[in-house]
Order: sequence, then C-alpha cells, then structure tokens
Amino acid sequence: MLFAGVVASSLAVASSAEAQCEVCTLVVGAGVGLSRWLGIDDTISGIWIGGLMVSLVYMSLGWMERRRARFKGDVLLVLAVLYLWVLVPLYVFHLIGQCANQLWGHDKLLIGVTVGSVLFYLGAWFYRRIKLRRGHAHFPFEKVVMPIAPLIVASVIFYFLVRWS
Repeated sequence: MLFAGVVASSLAVASSAEAQCEVCTLVVGAGVGLSRWLGIDDTISGIWIGGLMVSLVYMSLGWMERRRARFKGDVLLVLAVLYLWVLVPLYVFHLIGQCANQLWGHDKLLIGVTVGSVLFYLGAWFYRRIKLRRGHAHFPFEKVVMPIAPLIVASVIFYFLVRWS
C-alpha cells in the first residue's frame, strides 16, 4: 500500500527535468517494497526508506520550483513534512521504537533511514559536481547509478554487520 502511494505520488509530480529523476525514486521505492516483502532486516529497509525520502525531497523542491512556489526556509519545511509523514506512522504502528529491534543501542530502522538519507544525498551531490566539471554524464544512466550505488553498497555492508552482531 505504501509502495503504491509512493509510486503514485512520484508520478504525480514527475516532469522531464528534475534535480533528481523519477527513475531513482521508483527504484528506491521498489527497493523498500522488495526488502520488506523478503523479510530483510529493518536496517537495510531503512537505508532504502532514507534514500526514497531524499529523492522525494528533491522532487518536491523541483515541483515547487516549476510553479514558482519557492520561499525562504522551504527546504527545511519540505524535509520536516516528508520525514514526519513517513516516520510518525512507522512509530505509531510500532515499527520504530521496539526494544528488541536495536543495533548498537539505537533503532535499526532509524539507523537505516539516517544512513540511507546521507548516502543518497552524497551520491546525488557527487553526480551534480562531476557533471558540472565535465558538462555531461560519463555513461548512460549515471544520474540514476550515482545515488543508488551507495545504497546498494550500504545494504550489503549492513547485511553482514547485522548478521555478525
């Protein structure tokens, strides 16, 4: 249900040019749905939820830009609204805050969301920086690969970290 809502939301705000593309959002959304369906650890699911949230922030800001609705503090407002929109229901339905679902003394899902958000942002930032220097992408779908690759690497790393702890 959440995945269908995310896909519908991303398609509703889609356009031909974004700060972050719709394909990234759909790939991250598919990763969330697939990981939960397969019973993968919450840390890994959180990584993909965090990536999805950053992608939705980019898309929302792009949507606001096209409608000339940007204002001072809009980035913080969009961040707060979107993260609360996802994290509050997870808390209400007891997916966040369970004592038995912790890693290193912190909630696994929140660790994953934090790591995924930071890595997706850094991947997208790194792509924009490289493209500014060179003027074009190095290979097809680089705009998709750069933000998604850190999420895949982090998922593999956390798979082994959680398994060994």
